[in-house]
Amino acid sequence: EVQLVESGGGLVQAGGSLSLSCAASGLTFDGYAIGWFRQAPGKALEGVACTRSSDNDTLYGESVKGRFTISYNDAKNQMFLQMDRLKPEDTAVYICTAARGSGCHEYDYRSQGTQVTVSS
Repeated sequence: EVQLVESGGGLVQAGGSLSLSCAASGLTFDGYAIGWFRQAPGKALEGVACTRSSDNDTLYGESVKGRFTISYNDAKNQMFLQMDRLKPEDTAVYICTAARGSGCHEYDYRSQGTQVTVSS
């Protein structure tokens, strides 16, 4: 059984930083696109960051480029999202995901979600 369990998140002031972690079990990252999505109240799901083992490429959503960084530890099956210079509009529920193959716009597995709230 595949499980993605994330930790981190919480409340931070605008301009601050937060880090999210995601531990995967039941799969290895090789052959998957792994990443993060978020959903704010009343808004559609938004891709935040994604990295693909197939071509070692990393993609970021336009709204987070230059502020967020995705990374992962293959040996420990963990992925991370470092969020810097946070803005109130970054407030959302964040999920970590894994998609078979190289798709960064969809996922086959997801975590339960963690709330990130950025106060102004």
